[in-house]
Amino acid sequence: MSTDRLETFSDGVFAIAITLLILEVRPHGAGSLQHQLLAAWPSYVAYVISFTTIGIMWANHHGIFQLIDRTSHGLIVSNLFLLLCVAFIPFPTRILAEHLQKTGPDQTTAAVFYNASFTVTAIFYNVLWQTAARKHRLIAPGREAAADQVTRRFWPGAPSYLVASIVSIVNVPLGIGLNSGIALFYLLPRRGAG
Repeated sequence: MSTDRLETFSDGVFAIAITLLILEVRPHGAGSLQHQLLAAWPSYVAYVISFTTIGIMWANHHGIFQLIDRTSHGLIVSNLFLLLCVAFIPFPTRILAEHLQKTGPDQTTAAVFYNASFTVTAIFYNVLWQTAARKHRLIAPGREAAADQVTRRFWPGAPSYLVASIVSIVNVPLGIGLNSGIALFYLLPRRGAG
């Protein structure tokens, strides 16, 4: 079976999730509009990180499907679990934005929850990829070496986000910074794909 329908459906979910992020960005607090817009900085930060990360996931999703030439029930199901996580991202983004400028346990909980959401997403991203790439079972003939490069590149994702989650317990800005750094790592071009 072709991957066309799976890719089209996935593109729709990525597009909706990325669009929902902006709905949580609005002026914050009281006072002049200038003050409210400046006070909304946590929403801007959370929006930019999440938009960038979802965008990178979408681009990489597109990239891996250039290597996959057919689908299976397992690929469809694993893709649905990835999309479940992607569609969830606007919620922890809102929680992070609401608590980022606060101090104390709520700020820490928000940052850990945010980073843990990306940990789970990365796990399901790897499940999707391994469903296709294990023994090259759904990989297009002649693309096996490129698939092996993707496998090596994807494996650190979930452990890295887990580290960001743990770091957030003791240092929220550093944990969020690590999250951003992980996203930027996956933004780098991948040799041998597409």
